[in-house]
Amino acid sequence: MDSLRLVSLQDIPQKTLIELMAHPLVGQHMPLLADGFDVESFLVAKQALWDEHGYGPWAFVIDGRFAGWGGLQYENGDPDFALVLHPDYWGWGIRIFRKVRDEAFNELGLDYMTALLPPGRSNSSALLRLGFVPDGEQKVGGQVFLKFRLEKQQ
Repeated sequence: MDSLRLVSLQDIPQKTLIELMAHPLVGQHMPLLADGFDVESFLVAKQALWDEHGYGPWAFVIDGRFAGWGGLQYENGDPDFALVLHPDYWGWGIRIFRKVRDEAFNELGLDYMTALLPPGRSNSSALLRLGFVPDGEQKVGGQVFLKFRLEKQQ
């Protein structure tokens, strides 16, 4: 059976993170990478989220291999769901989302989460199928993103 573990980003070799973020298919979906990727600043910023808000992104390890990173990130007052996967693991998105959602709503006690997508992304229908609803737009790093919101089911 396939195993999915959420681990600290600090446990992943920097070289491995750089390789993921430099993958051309990953870069196509991340407009904020246009200015490049500084792994040390990235790791400091992601750890600061944990320190300041009690949640942040994890590294995803599937069957012992690094598959990507994501989870919850504090974004403009919201716990925002982020997901960056190596193309070899793109079929894992829903399973990872469910694990993060359960962590957010059951372990962290959050009432909602958001998700931001660049307007050019064609998979907003996947978010709608997961229960997210459109919630306007939001600017991040000078880029406009479509915002979606998922409420905890009571």
